[in-house]
Amino acid sequence: MAGVTGVADAAGIAGVTGMAGLAGTTGMVSSRAEAELLDRRDPLASLRDRFVLPGGVIYLDGNSLGALPRGVAERVARAVESEWGRDLIRSWNSADWISLPRRVGARIARLVGAPQDSVIAGDSTSVQLFKLLVAAARLRPQRRVILTEPGNFPTDSYVAASVARLSGLQLRWCDPADVEASLDEDVAVLSLTHVDYRTGRMHDAAAITAAAHRAGALMLWDLAHSAGAVPVALQQWDADLAVGCGYKYLCGGPGAPAFAYVHPRWQEALDQPLAGWMGHAAPFALERDYRPAAGIGRVATGTPPVLSMVALDAALDAFDGVSIDALRTKSLALTELFGQLADERLATYGVSVASPREPAQRGSQVSLRHEQAYAVVQALIARGVVGDYREPDLARFGFAPLYIPFVDVWDAVEQLASVLAAEEWRRPEHQVRAGVT
Repeated sequence: MAGVTGVADAAGIAGVTGMAGLAGTTGMVSSRAEAELLDRRDPLASLRDRFVLPGGVIYLDGNSLGALPRGVAERVARAVESEWGRDLIRSWNSADWISLPRRVGARIARLVGAPQDSVIAGDSTSVQLFKLLVAAARLRPQRRVILTEPGNFPTDSYVAASVARLSGLQLRWCDPADVEASLDEDVAVLSLTHVDYRTGRMHDAAAITAAAHRAGALMLWDLAHSAGAVPVALQQWDADLAVGCGYKYLCGGPGAPAFAYVHPRWQEALDQPLAGWMGHAAPFALERDYRPAAGIGRVATGTPPVLSMVALDAALDAFDGVSIDALRTKSLALTELFGQLADERLATYGVSVASPREPAQRGSQVSLRHEQAYAVVQALIARGVVGDYREPDLARFGFAPLYIPFVDVWDAVEQLASVLAAEEWRRPEHQVRAGVT
């Protein structure tokens, strides 16, 4: 990996002119004191105060479940105690619960480079993906292939296979290193995950979208490991459709609602398969026959999950005034440093970096390969450093730039080196597989 010297200037939070404090760092960080110096120079360091983080824990699993932003617990309590408990059903109007899917969607739109009226929140990522894959196929009725990559997160592959079975389509696998080679006149929709959940490898979204369009196919992106951590420019990419979850870098809480994006050119033609009453043009007219709502509203299906929507809405306050470019600059510096320290301190224990070395190809995580990765992660968690594991041999560490300091990178590698040196992973308790890994 290139050195921390590669950090580029970018616009920061309000009142901060850029990330110049991180630029100019030379060579390898060789001590904890130097990592602390990076934190003192970091113009985004104060953003950590926007989160509730437990003492004695280094949390490097925000790519799986984001940390709790301040204000979320209070906002949810108000929704439960006052809006639900006191005002009851009146809160659909008085607290404007009914508009939450569009309001939250509009806030997410800024983070993914989309027009405000092109994103809606609600349902799970799997449900959103199902709806948009079917809708995409219906927009290309003469084509019979859904194209995706074999290394997708399982839900993406399972949903794509299910859509293919239900719609009489063919599921085709492509080489993620040469997606264009599998594009032809039979492909209705190309569905890819922007950042690979295992290694953090990031696709060139603009180039792949352009290739899909040259072949006459629609492009659907899964932004689960992108939104809130790396720059996403759906409008600039000219993407047709996208989905993403709310509980990773967006910090909306466990099981937070997902979001769906539909390019404005398709909104009036979109025919999504789960035609529920909230996607109707006039839900409370209670008409017998379905008339789709105008624009992005037709992607809605059922009653929005108000409490989880309120939590996600409040969580997005953590991004107020924050430039995604600035977050990307810090993210690259964090992952670069972690990779460098892993090379220096961990290679002797059979650890290798599985994530891309080229910054432009790397999301906001670094995965390490080790034959006992599961047990190593459990031993590390016992020391207060939280990462996670992915089959078959990956220890995965996410670097949420809103709240991870550079000193946590240094300390995490130090703890990991100690685990490996003492072979703590051999302890029986670290060999037992938990239900969630």
